[in-house]
Amino acid sequence: MAEILLITLAAVVVNNYVLARILGLCPFIGLSTKLSDAVGMGVAVTFVMGMSAAATWPIQKYILDNDKLQIGFMQTVVFILVIASLVQLVDLFLLKFIPNLHRAFGIYLPLITTNCCILGVTILNISEKYGFVASVFNAIGGGIGFLLALALMAGIRERVAVSNVPKSLQGAPIAFILTGLMALAFLGFSGMM
Repeated sequence: MAEILLITLAAVVVNNYVLARILGLCPFIGLSTKLSDAVGMGVAVTFVMGMSAAATWPIQKYILDNDKLQIGFMQTVVFILVIASLVQLVDLFLLKFIPNLHRAFGIYLPLITTNCCILGVTILNISEKYGFVASVFNAIGGGIGFLLALALMAGIRERVAVSNVPKSLQGAPIAFILTGLMALAFLGFSGMM
């Protein structure tokens, strides 16, 4: 149990997929302008990450690693198909039950399918040789870390939006500067685990 807690906490803070591994920057920059949108996206990514880890681990273990089939080279394609299916489920759920959040996501919800953060978690779970439970908790921790980074960035960007920022830095430039500063702050956690 302590190992699972350590893996989860490491995925949230120390090995944060956005700020330490620099994965998933497209939705991170795109949806970090409003805190409400950021939290919704973070929850959706956490759900898809956890479900994709739960779905891809047995596929890797029992199908892709099968010596008789010899289709291990198909890992990325298969994982993207699984992630795309899960994103479609989330898309349909939001469209049916939370249409305002669905509209707020716009193009960024389908981008979860190609979010390298989610694909990265599923592949890193395999390369780190995590078991099923550890893979799921690493993915959920990665999603919570994504949510944390997104919420922090949204809070900062809401403050920056009402600040006097030079015209040449408004928009994406200041967002990338803020992301770099946040990554430096999270780098301080790297020696903890």
